[in-house]
Amino acid sequence: MVERDAERAFNTGVEEENHTSIDVADITSLGHFELEQQREIREFTRLAAWELPLLSRYAQPFQLPTKKTPFRFRYTSYLNEDHPSAPKVVVEFSPSDLPDLTTPQQHKLIKLAATRYNPSTDTIKMNCESHRTRVENKAHLLDQIKALLNEAKDPADTFEDVPFDFRHHKPKRDLKFPKEWRITPERQAELDRKRALVAEREAKAEAEGKLLAGESQIRLVLGAPNIEGFQGEKEPVLVGLSGRKRRIRG
Repeated sequence: MVERDAERAFNTGVEEENHTSIDVADITSLGHFELEQQREIREFTRLAAWELPLLSRYAQPFQLPTKKTPFRFRYTSYLNEDHPSAPKVVVEFSPSDLPDLTTPQQHKLIKLAATRYNPSTDTIKMNCESHRTRVENKAHLLDQIKALLNEAKDPADTFEDVPFDFRHHKPKRDLKFPKEWRITPERQAELDRKRALVAEREAKAEAEGKLLAGESQIRLVLGAPNIEGFQGEKEPVLVGLSGRKRRIRG
């Protein structure tokens, strides 16, 4: 066993001595980019093979959000890429889902939210990307929400004399296919009869040789004689003193 290991080490050393070293400077930028892609693919392959199966132990069944969790936070991940929008945090909530607010307080909260409120979906949408990390942005959003709720619960001014202003919202038209345009069985039968009649006419014209086929026209053009020699006489050109060509007008 020791002799085999020594022989293998000796042969390996001989191969390394005879092997010419690779100069990294000889590789083009495109080659370096290809190598970087291969490294990234191998890295994700190793993650999928060894580390991702370990995440199954942390899997939990999906549960619908309850009234105790009315806030929905959304994050955007760009995987292994640094992006300016990666720390951005977006929160959405509906004023009607907040159990501690009365109807006048909900109306005041909607007026305080201003353009962040969507009357079509009854949701308030806020986002923050002023800080470097998601934790800081989420904490900032929570502070803003707490300030809005405290202001909405303040009985000093209920904003009842302030009307709702939804001019910022442009409702989307939900266009639906009219029922009058739907194909009825009678209309479908009529279309089938017309299609059968057209197919019968084309078959009859093809049998009589009157049907214009594109394939036959191509063969006819390809088999036509060469017309380069029948271009006619060339138009005479007069060369002036300045060296520019002048055409003779008839």
